[in-house]
Amino acid sequence: MSPVARLMSRRSIAMRRHRCFAGGRPAGSGMRYNAFQILKQGLAGNRGWRPAWRKPDPKPEYDVLIIGGGGHGLATAYYLAAEHGLRNVAVLEKGYLGSGNVGRNTTIVRANYGLPGNSQFYSHSLRLWEGLEQELNYNVMHSQRGIINLFHSDGQRDAAARRGNAMLNQGDDAILLDRAECRAMLPYLDHDQTRFPIYGGLYHPRGGTARHDAVAWGYARGADRQGVDLIETCEVTGIDIAGGKVTGVQTTRGAIRARKVAIVVAGRSSQVAAMAGLRLPIESHVLQAFVTEGLKPVIDHVVTYGMGHFYISQSDKGGLVFGGDLDFYPSYAARGNLPMAEHVMEAGMTLMPMLGRARVLRSWGGIMDMSPDGSPIIDHAPVDGLFVNCGWCYGGFKAVPGSGHCFAHLIATGQPHPAAARYRLDRFETGRGLMDEEGTGAQHNLH
Repeated sequence: MSPVARLMSRRSIAMRRHRCFAGGRPAGSGMRYNAFQILKQGLAGNRGWRPAWRKPDPKPEYDVLIIGGGGHGLATAYYLAAEHGLRNVAVLEKGYLGSGNVGRNTTIVRANYGLPGNSQFYSHSLRLWEGLEQELNYNVMHSQRGIINLFHSDGQRDAAARRGNAMLNQGDDAILLDRAECRAMLPYLDHDQTRFPIYGGLYHPRGGTARHDAVAWGYARGADRQGVDLIETCEVTGIDIAGGKVTGVQTTRGAIRARKVAIVVAGRSSQVAAMAGLRLPIESHVLQAFVTEGLKPVIDHVVTYGMGHFYISQSDKGGLVFGGDLDFYPSYAARGNLPMAEHVMEAGMTLMPMLGRARVLRSWGGIMDMSPDGSPIIDHAPVDGLFVNCGWCYGGFKAVPGSGHCFAHLIATGQPHPAAARYRLDRFETGRGLMDEEGTGAQHNLH
């Protein structure tokens, strides 16, 4: 028995059943994927596969327009149709679907949050992740390999124990590991480094990773099968408002009328909201990530370094995928600076010296929509019929199913979903209900 109290999960994982579509399947181009189709298409020279989604031209008018064809926007469109029966919906994407942050991130999925509001939401999102492949009939390569958040002092261990107990109270899983258990599970780390020796870790077994672009493709295919129009290369250039109510948008492919418009554009949230005369409490910052050449399996989990803000996992192709801090100054450039790249490499080498023998193949920068308290916004905008979904900071990818599910509920019913009820926009005006998960104060780039 470990000398440190072990936190045990009080609930088993429940897989959600695949949802059947009432009244038959709406028009869409996707076929159902299964082992029989793979065999059939293989024998036929793979000539019978259909496109995963249609390429429609925009209609003059929709019930709902979703600006942004990333993970959150596509998930919102899917759940609007699948759960609320709203199929006269279009997703407007200025590039190609999944061309933003959802296709460029470190793919981590977790629900190890401690504050009320965040804990409920990310727990809800993780449960959706666990049934997502059955839900979408699409392999998103969700791998619950577990996440270990290392700690390096008595204070950090106490904080990890508090967070773990909060996770258990929410119904999620958490195990507090001591030094010996960390050594056994993570033998490749430098456990006795002089400055920040490893005291233990908080283990979240249901955490893990997923294939980022497959998540976008799966939701796109699912939305298309429900009859949603996915319109690529269609940049929004203006938002039309009359009498305090949104009436549609202006795009590079013409004007489109709509009863409701939803803004889900991550790091571009402030720019798009400004088209409606809104100033959001959001700053855009660059977050870099890196991937090495393919290596033999070495890292079985996702590992985070408590003192270096460094996190790493290994992809299915063998590349080590890792990242660290923001570049710390506002920017819309989808590329990072060299000093931060050096900082991330230093942290990685401190924790895992063998990393120095791997060759980095590529790096990229994603534009993060950073909120003042580090928690997101899913709410009505001050303009009638306009909705905003932003402020995801580092947590955007892991939130994709929960964000889309809750945002769709808000758009369809006018009421916040219980899991996202605390993500109000006006908390930054009133000061009530702020959720500073990191405890770093009202500075965007510290969350």
